[in-house]
Amino acid sequence: MLQLSFTNFKRNSYILIEGTPPTDRFYIIQQGKAQCYHETPIPMGTPSTLGPGDFVGVIPCMSGRDQVESVIALTDVSAIVVRREQYPDLIAKNAPVALKIVRSFAHNMRSLNDSLSQATLKDSSVVNSELMFSVASYYEDADQIDLAAFAYYQYIKECPSGQNYDLAVKRFSALRKQKLKAVYFEPTQEMVRQYPKDTMIFTEGQSGSDMFIIQEGVVRIVKVVGGQEITLALLKKGDMFGEMALLDNSLRSASAIANDNCRLMVVNKVNFNQMVETQPQYIFKLTTMFSERIWGMYRQLVNTQLPDVRSRLIDMLALQIEKLRVTPPRGVAYHSDFSVEDLLKLCGVPQKDYGIASIQLQTDQHVKIQGGKITIPDVIELIKQAAFYRKQNTRRKNEYES
Repeated sequence: MLQLSFTNFKRNSYILIEGTPPTDRFYIIQQGKAQCYHETPIPMGTPSTLGPGDFVGVIPCMSGRDQVESVIALTDVSAIVVRREQYPDLIAKNAPVALKIVRSFAHNMRSLNDSLSQATLKDSSVVNSELMFSVASYYEDADQIDLAAFAYYQYIKECPSGQNYDLAVKRFSALRKQKLKAVYFEPTQEMVRQYPKDTMIFTEGQSGSDMFIIQEGVVRIVKVVGGQEITLALLKKGDMFGEMALLDNSLRSASAIANDNCRLMVVNKVNFNQMVETQPQYIFKLTTMFSERIWGMYRQLVNTQLPDVRSRLIDMLALQIEKLRVTPPRGVAYHSDFSVEDLLKLCGVPQKDYGIASIQLQTDQHVKIQGGKITIPDVIELIKQAAFYRKQNTRRKNEYES
């Protein structure tokens, strides 16, 4: 039987403190108001006010990561305490609460994604269906015809009165005469789909209501900005993606490409609602995955504020290792799957600066390049160095503002 407890926080007391270790519980505010804010400088990190029905501390509780923000009580606050192990029972008995958490996470990720696009990619453009034509043109120019054909097809389908419709029809007709690997131009009712390497799962600007769970392979999440493909994430077995379109009916904010041969489980609105009602373990996993994703996005935003390329590259590498929860003993080398180019793309380094940035990375004592991939001689030292860069930047920022 689910038995939840209650707790109280006095006015001006801390509910959470940024950077402290995670706890096994989160809170649902019952009465009173609290304020969330970030002590580490991040773009658009404006404080927000929380009230009855809002959640506090879900991200660190469910991800097992350090607190990503500080929360202080603006008034006396009364809150329900939910322990991590109680969450599946809470979902089973009160699906609307779980859906509210998941949808609030989707909204949060949408905002963070926009902030990352502006901070990392210097891209403030609004996502719209015309972007599909730009994406298709980029990949056609890059001679990646499978990606181009898929994006052209989606543009033709969704923008029959678009300004580039006739040109898209002409280009797609030419591409389809070639031998294409691209699959699933139209959605199907299959719950499992196979995507060959270098084919597109969905394109930026496309409408859609499917979420995907990776069963095999690696999926690359990318945006095309300023004539350059920027990698936002490399997702592996067990990861989910495409959830924002499923939850808020918004256009795809980035493209998803099979980085190698992939098998994906498809979750649509119908089976998602069934999952919420009958399979709380999936919602538990979804909440955990969202918490992990949001933690990573906050860290990426902090990364964009580091003052030089070397520190950003080292911090980004540390972040990717931390995401994998890799903890080899001190002094034991870790051989990653990341290439130098992968890291440069994740940091949004312009192609014209690849040469200098590559040299800075390869001459750093915390990194070695072996077989085209990055090896870390000592993961613990790398993570400590990255934390030093972040702390140093926060101190510099605080001194400047004072």
